[in-house]
Amino acid sequence: MKADGVFEGGGVKGVGFAGALAVAEERGVAWQNLAGTSAGAIIAALTAAGYTGGELHDILGKLDYRSFKDASAVDRIPLAGPVISLVAGKGIYEGDYFHDWLRDLLVARGVRTFGDLLVPGETGDRYRFRLNVVASDVSLGRLLVLPGDIRDYGGRPEDLGVADAVRMSMSLPFFYEPATLKNRHTGRTSYIVDGGLLSNYPVWLFDTDGPPPWPTIGFKLVEPDAGEPENIRGPVSLLAALFTAMMEAHDARYISDHDFVRTIAIPTLGVRTTEFNITRERSEALYRSGRRAAEEFFGTWDFERYVRRYRAGRTEPSRGARLRSEA
Repeated sequence: MKADGVFEGGGVKGVGFAGALAVAEERGVAWQNLAGTSAGAIIAALTAAGYTGGELHDILGKLDYRSFKDASAVDRIPLAGPVISLVAGKGIYEGDYFHDWLRDLLVARGVRTFGDLLVPGETGDRYRFRLNVVASDVSLGRLLVLPGDIRDYGGRPEDLGVADAVRMSMSLPFFYEPATLKNRHTGRTSYIVDGGLLSNYPVWLFDTDGPPPWPTIGFKLVEPDAGEPENIRGPVSLLAALFTAMMEAHDARYISDHDFVRTIAIPTLGVRTTEFNITRERSEALYRSGRRAAEEFFGTWDFERYVRRYRAGRTEPSRGARLRSEA
């Protein structure tokens, strides 16, 4: 079965996606177009490069997420370091370790730039590349869908590094230093942060007018009704908790019915977005949660029924179609 896959942002909880992907692959799903925000962009990029759900389980299950908190020498100054980093670098952590980690994994599968992910015969940006990454330009107040939107800054989509785009998408405000993009047309520099700021679950991205040729399946992280409270210890943890609450609350309860029925909803078991000290046991529990959620989804999913109910008589342009026409 051909399908497009869209992954929500969610920090360290992304291992749950690996469990759901493994089940989808066992069911014979062949991924065509992939997209994601933040942690979802990591999963989408590695899947587009050819990694399987089982391989992602091995990679993420052994990962020490604390390595992603790569503090500079200034950051390590007691008390004053984080404040200086916020003022000078606009973020506590560098994000370089993450970028290099992802780049090496992609290069191992022959993927460096989006030019390595071209789909033969396709012309529109949403379908020309196997991968789309969502980020937020806070300087211009706009949503970015990369690589296509890099043209607005004077770049060529084929030349944009995949790891560079994902690094933009996962730039948790204040937590990581934002990425920067210099506009070759205007000479101005934009600050790019986490795509979850504007669209944490872009399941609409591949929608077309009329019945689609194959489904878009969304992967969404579902928070428990009564999760663990954030442990606020100072300004850094307060900022992280603030953004986590914004990402996890803005669409956790309000998702349209036609989007929910095509969504694999993965319970996160109380794991927090920035729980970088997550144990192997909790990580494994998330993986199993993703597997269970996918098994339940595929046990009832019927694409033809979905099309008859939600897409057969659709005449109003979809959000994805409007964005493609604007591009």
